[in-house]
Amino acid sequence: MPHDNLDRVTALAGIYQAVNGVHQIARQGATETASMEPSIYSLFQVNAENVKAVFGEPGAVAEGMRCLIASLTGVPERNLDIIRYAISLMRLERSLSEQPALLSRISSGIEVATAKRDHFGLLHPTVLAHFADLYSETLSHLEPRIIVRGDAVHLRNPDYQNQIRALLLAGVRAAMLWRQVGGSRWQILFQNKRILNAARNYLSD
Repeated sequence: MPHDNLDRVTALAGIYQAVNGVHQIARQGATETASMEPSIYSLFQVNAENVKAVFGEPGAVAEGMRCLIASLTGVPERNLDIIRYAISLMRLERSLSEQPALLSRISSGIEVATAKRDHFGLLHPTVLAHFADLYSETLSHLEPRIIVRGDAVHLRNPDYQNQIRALLLAGVRAAMLWRQVGGSRWQILFQNKRILNAARNYLSD
């Protein structure tokens, strides 16, 4: 089925929402549950009806939209770490797309995670640790390597490490979705106004 600009911007916001969570955990040791849930939820949506359904309830990627707007406009502030993570995940997704064995491994890992989610809950440490291990076994071996910057106290915490890696996996999933619905880096460079209009309309609905 054809996809519109809002579909592409929603997927792009999914990337930004995931990396914003990574940034917050690395710097502050926490991120909002309401922001993290749609990212982790998206990992389980293998056969979603549409792009919106990948992330859950209406408005699920509002935080990602706000980060996207800030990254494009500098208002209220452009966060270079978040931009760097987003670009790196797009590149990492392209590397993954050329590795069918790793794609199969991730798919199998998500099937296993479904049973864990049903038993423990979406954001339970066991589920996040599973996704973190899956990231380490697959994406961490590809280029570019994602170097997360933050407070060393938080970065050494095993639970925070798992949350960060699970969110990076979710960010790659959003990057894959973005490419599948026709997204490209050229659009970010040359279609800023269209992206901004769609993001602002999403937030105003």
